[in-house]
Amino acid sequence: MQIYMRDNDFIVSKTDIKGRITYGNETFIKMSGYLESELLNSPHNILRHEDMPAIVFKLLWERLYEEKSINAFVKNKCKNGDYYWVFANVTPSYNEKGEVIGYYSVRRKPKEKAVKTVEAIYMDLLKVEKKEGLDGSFKLLKSILDSQGVSYDELIIELQK
Repeated sequence: MQIYMRDNDFIVSKTDIKGRITYGNETFIKMSGYLESELLNSPHNILRHEDMPAIVFKLLWERLYEEKSINAFVKNKCKNGDYYWVFANVTPSYNEKGEVIGYYSVRRKPKEKAVKTVEAIYMDLLKVEKKEGLDGSFKLLKSILDSQGVSYDELIIELQK
Protein backbone atom coordinates (compact mmCIF):
# COMPACT_ATOMS: atom_id res chain seq x y z
CA MET A 1 0.00 0.00 0.00
CA GLN A 2 1.25 3.46 -0.81
CA ILE A 3 1.69 5.94 2.00
CA TYR A 4 2.12 9.66 1.37
CA MET A 5 4.32 12.34 2.81
CA ARG A 6 2.58 15.46 4.03
CA ASP A 7 3.17 18.62 2.03
CA ASN A 8 5.45 20.22 4.63
CA ASP A 9 7.37 17.11 5.69
CA PHE A 10 11.06 16.70 5.09
CA ILE A 11 12.84 13.39 5.42
CA VAL A 12 16.48 13.82 6.38
CA SER A 13 19.14 11.18 6.68
CA LYS A 14 22.91 11.02 6.71
CA THR A 15 25.17 8.18 5.68
CA ASP A 16 28.86 7.46 5.88
CA ILE A 17 30.85 7.14 2.64
CA LYS A 18 29.80 3.50 2.29
CA GLY A 19 26.10 4.39 2.42
CA ARG A 20 25.43 3.19 5.98
CA ILE A 21 22.87 5.27 7.85
CA THR A 22 24.35 7.44 10.60
CA TYR A 23 21.35 9.70 11.22
CA GLY A 24 17.66 9.84 10.42
CA ASN A 25 15.18 12.47 11.50
CA GLU A 26 11.87 11.53 13.12
CA THR A 27 10.00 11.68 9.80
CA PHE A 28 12.53 9.33 8.19
CA ILE A 29 12.16 6.81 10.99
CA LYS A 30 8.36 7.05 11.02
CA MET A 31 7.97 6.72 7.25
CA SER A 32 10.35 3.75 7.07
CA GLY A 33 8.51 1.78 9.73
CA TYR A 34 11.83 0.73 11.25
CA LEU A 35 13.07 1.50 14.72
CA GLU A 36 15.96 3.95 14.86
CA SER A 37 18.17 1.15 16.21
CA GLU A 38 17.33 -0.96 13.13
CA LEU A 39 18.26 1.85 10.75
CA LEU A 40 21.49 3.13 12.29
CA ASN A 41 24.55 1.50 10.70
CA SER A 42 22.35 -0.31 8.18
CA PRO A 43 22.93 0.25 4.47
CA HIS A 44 20.58 2.92 3.14
CA ASN A 45 19.42 0.43 0.54
CA ILE A 46 17.47 -1.30 3.33
CA LEU A 47 14.69 0.94 1.95
CA ARG A 48 15.25 0.09 -1.70
CA HIS A 49 12.06 -0.90 -3.46
CA GLU A 50 12.29 -3.58 -6.12
CA ASP A 51 10.55 -1.22 -8.58
CA MET A 52 13.61 1.05 -8.57
CA PRO A 53 15.92 0.57 -11.55
CA ALA A 54 19.57 0.11 -10.63
CA ILE A 55 20.61 2.71 -13.19
CA VAL A 56 19.14 5.46 -10.98
CA PHE A 57 21.43 4.44 -8.11
CA LYS A 58 24.39 4.04 -10.46
CA LEU A 59 23.88 7.64 -11.58
CA LEU A 60 23.47 8.74 -7.97
CA TRP A 61 26.72 7.13 -6.82
CA GLU A 62 28.66 8.32 -9.86
CA ARG A 63 27.56 11.88 -9.15
CA LEU A 64 28.41 11.62 -5.45
CA TYR A 65 31.86 10.18 -6.21
CA GLU A 66 32.42 13.29 -8.37
CA GLU A 67 31.51 15.30 -5.23
CA LYS A 68 28.38 16.67 -6.88
CA SER A 69 24.81 16.65 -5.64
CA ILE A 70 21.96 14.93 -7.42
CA ASN A 71 18.18 15.00 -7.40
CA ALA A 72 16.09 11.90 -8.01
CA PHE A 73 12.63 10.48 -7.60
CA VAL A 74 12.83 7.40 -5.42
CA LYS A 75 10.30 4.78 -4.44
CA ASN A 76 11.19 3.54 -0.95
CA LYS A 77 9.99 0.38 0.72
CA CYS A 78 8.83 0.39 4.33
CA LYS A 79 9.60 -2.38 6.77
CA ASN A 80 6.05 -3.75 6.45
CA GLY A 81 6.15 -3.75 2.62
CA ASP A 82 4.28 -0.47 2.13
CA TYR A 83 6.01 2.14 -0.03
CA TYR A 84 6.30 5.88 -0.52
CA TRP A 85 7.70 8.16 -3.19
CA VAL A 86 10.11 11.01 -2.50
CA PHE A 87 11.84 13.79 -4.37
CA ALA A 88 15.38 13.46 -3.06
CA ASN A 89 18.40 15.73 -3.03
CA VAL A 90 21.60 13.93 -2.08
CA THR A 91 24.75 15.91 -1.36
CA PRO A 92 28.26 15.10 -0.17
CA SER A 93 29.14 16.04 3.40
CA TYR A 94 32.63 17.35 4.17
CA ASN A 95 34.85 17.54 7.23
CA GLU A 96 36.91 20.60 8.19
CA LYS A 97 39.74 19.43 5.86
CA GLY A 98 37.39 19.41 2.87
CA GLU A 99 37.27 15.61 2.68
CA VAL A 100 34.01 13.80 1.94
CA ILE A 101 32.90 12.00 5.09
CA GLY A 102 29.41 10.98 4.03
CA TYR A 103 26.22 12.13 2.39
CA TYR A 104 23.11 14.09 3.31
CA SER A 105 19.78 13.24 1.79
CA VAL A 106 16.82 15.55 2.10
CA ARG A 107 13.53 14.33 0.69
CA ARG A 108 10.20 15.99 0.24
CA LYS A 109 6.85 15.09 -1.21
CA PRO A 110 7.05 14.67 -4.98
CA LYS A 111 4.51 16.13 -7.36
CA GLU A 112 1.86 13.54 -8.23
CA LYS A 113 2.27 14.22 -11.96
CA ALA A 114 6.02 13.64 -11.63
CA VAL A 115 5.50 10.29 -9.92
CA LYS A 116 3.21 9.10 -12.72
CA THR A 117 5.75 10.10 -15.36
CA VAL A 118 8.73 8.66 -13.50
CA GLU A 119 6.92 5.45 -12.61
CA ALA A 120 6.33 4.73 -16.31
CA ILE A 121 9.96 5.51 -17.16
CA TYR A 122 11.22 3.33 -14.30
CA MET A 123 9.05 0.40 -15.43
CA ASP A 124 10.59 0.62 -18.91
CA LEU A 125 14.10 0.92 -17.48
CA LEU A 126 13.53 -2.13 -15.28
CA LYS A 127 12.31 -4.24 -18.21
CA VAL A 128 15.42 -3.39 -20.20
CA GLU A 129 17.68 -3.84 -17.15
CA LYS A 130 16.39 -7.38 -16.65
CA LYS A 131 17.21 -8.28 -20.26
CA GLU A 132 20.26 -6.15 -21.05
CA GLY A 133 21.67 -5.06 -17.71
CA LEU A 134 22.82 -1.58 -16.73
CA ASP A 135 24.22 -0.79 -20.18
CA GLY A 136 20.85 -1.36 -21.81
CA SER A 137 19.07 0.63 -19.11
CA PHE A 138 21.53 3.51 -19.51
CA LYS A 139 21.03 3.52 -23.30
CA LEU A 140 17.26 3.67 -22.85
CA LEU A 141 17.52 6.50 -20.32
CA LYS A 142 19.83 8.42 -22.63
CA SER A 143 17.39 7.87 -25.49
CA ILE A 144 14.50 9.19 -23.38
CA LEU A 145 16.49 12.28 -22.40
CA ASP A 146 17.72 12.89 -25.96
CA SER A 147 14.19 12.58 -27.36
CA GLN A 148 13.08 15.33 -24.97
CA GLY A 149 16.20 17.42 -25.54
CA VAL A 150 17.04 17.59 -21.84
CA SER A 151 19.70 16.41 -19.43
CA TYR A 152 18.88 14.11 -16.52
CA ASP A 153 18.99 17.05 -14.11
CA GLU A 154 16.76 19.21 -16.31
CA LEU A 155 14.15 16.45 -16.58
CA ILE A 156 14.05 15.79 -12.82
CA ILE A 157 13.82 19.47 -11.88
CA GLU A 158 11.19 20.18 -14.54
CA LEU A 159 9.02 17.31 -13.31
CA GLN A 160 9.08 18.63 -9.75
CA LYS A 161 8.04 22.18 -10.74
